[in-house]
Amino acid sequence: MFDIRRATANDAQTAFDIRRLAIRHQCIGAYTEQQMHDWTKGSAEDGYDTLMEKHFYLGWVENEPVATGMLDLEHREIGAIFIHPDFMQRGLGKQVLHFLEDLARALGLTEVCLDATLNAADFYRRCGYIGEGSAIYQSSSGLQLACVPMVKALR
Repeated sequence: MFDIRRATANDAQTAFDIRRLAIRHQCIGAYTEQQMHDWTKGSAEDGYDTLMEKHFYLGWVENEPVATGMLDLEHREIGAIFIHPDFMQRGLGKQVLHFLEDLARALGLTEVCLDATLNAADFYRRCGYIGEGSAIYQSSSGLQLACVPMVKALR
């Protein structure tokens, strides 16, 4: 069974570790080794922990945290959807995405946006997101990564 729960400040490093593993497993070929290293270096205390203050969630399988996802209400943005490599290809990413979309609807949003990684753009298109152009995502650490800005109307 897959259970999604609100993350706490104590979950920051766990969420960061899931993110690191997912990026280093799933983004091969979409980004260079150096980009992936720069994107995943450090620890949660380098700023990732502040995301736990938003609508940040962990997905659990048999009491093991295996997925993350976040809704940033201020920017109407879904992000940080990462699945532990041992649990990929089981539909968990889609479950996290639908959970966050339902939450956005419940909180009054009529559309959400996201910056898809190059390897995930097709996944989001299959889930109803629209976006073909490319942009450069600028992280707070100064890292720049190609992405695909996307939007979805919530009905």
